[in-house]
Amino acid sequence: MRARVASLESARGVEVVTAVTARSDSYPEVPWKAFALGVSLAALAATIVALLEPGWGTFQAVAETAIAVLAAGSVLALATVWITPLARLLIPAARREVEARQYAQALFLEHELHRTRRRDGILILVSLLEHQVVVLADRGVSERVGSGTLEQVVAAVTATLSGAGIADALLAGLARLEEVLAQHGFSAPSDDTNELADAVIQRRDPP
Repeated sequence: MRARVASLESARGVEVVTAVTARSDSYPEVPWKAFALGVSLAALAATIVALLEPGWGTFQAVAETAIAVLAAGSVLALATVWITPLARLLIPAARREVEARQYAQALFLEHELHRTRRRDGILILVSLLEHQVVVLADRGVSERVGSGTLEQVVAAVTATLSGAGIADALLAGLARLEEVLAQHGFSAPSDDTNELADAVIQRRDPP
């Protein structure tokens, strides 16, 4: 990946940073949502069982129902911590998109992509929990290319992610980015220097 980024930069005269994060936000409300869902489903199931077994003792029914309800809620809440697809189901799509973009913007500033000499920093972020790909470009690129055109890079990464690994998806995105830059006349000047690290930024949790 490092070599591919360096190759693109030397050919097109831009500064590219790739990043992968496990999640763009901690979403503290997700386990509680899962707990509420588990409690609701367990209560419904217990009610159905009680109706089907009218001879069930009242005390026993109440005790077992309470245990089943709390256990189901707790298990589902814990499951969201370890099972990413389950956690994703409890986060609205619009929220996932917003959090991924905000995380990308913070990362852009943290790694000073806005401080290159020609304002040509480009960030490609893959946020795994959210299933989101974000491409941010400084004004030296965005004013020539346009944000709509950069969505082609997002599409290339997203399409590859559905059937391949993260590395292949990023490589597909870099290839499409280089095509877009070439179409808009980007080329490296004779005095071009590498201003940003080429290695992939990898994060497990948001700051």
